[in-house]
Amino acid sequence: MKLTTDDFTEKSEPFALFDEWLADATKTEPNDPNAVALATVDEDGLPDVRMVLLKGFDSQGFVFYTNFESQKGREILGSMKAAMCFHWKTLRRQVRIRGPVEVVSNEEADAYYATRPRGSRIGAWASKQSRPLESRFALEKAVAEYTARYAIGEIPRPAYWSGFRIRPTSIEFWHDRPFRLHDRMVFSRDTPEGDWDKTRLYP
Repeated sequence: MKLTTDDFTEKSEPFALFDEWLADATKTEPNDPNAVALATVDEDGLPDVRMVLLKGFDSQGFVFYTNFESQKGREILGSMKAAMCFHWKTLRRQVRIRGPVEVVSNEEADAYYATRPRGSRIGAWASKQSRPLESRFALEKAVAEYTARYAIGEIPRPAYWSGFRIRPTSIEFWHDRPFRLHDRMVFSRDTPEGDWDKTRLYP
């Protein structure tokens, strides 16, 4: 889909534009249009990046879920800051997001956890995410044990499994143009509660 200059200049805030771009990606991307690279830093300031799935967004921010005892969980809890980068290759578009992070409410986490396939809920209990695994059999054994434990009824959400919300202070939209003369627009603000400023950037 062709992006016009007006698609940038008509927007006074970024969430409506992101909603349009994600809707376009949902129509064109062959797999997981909500896949996003998530960047964190460890206690030494060394960056880590990995792919996660965006599970919700609104004017408050961008939400994903994870095991808080995983590497990314521990790194986020240590800094309460993170960044994301969406890249939709078929659309030749990219969105970069940066900002402080907050933990979602228990009610939000419970509601999302209840929508997950039963096997994924079992997996949240069985996997000691990011920690050494002595063998594949050990994981399969843990899955079998928790499957038997929760054979009947609901599977509760583990206390260590929940969601994070990035509350953006910067959202940059990038669209490919010929000869690398790309369109770039960044929305920025001093705090997650502040008003947005909009700036066009050189490619």
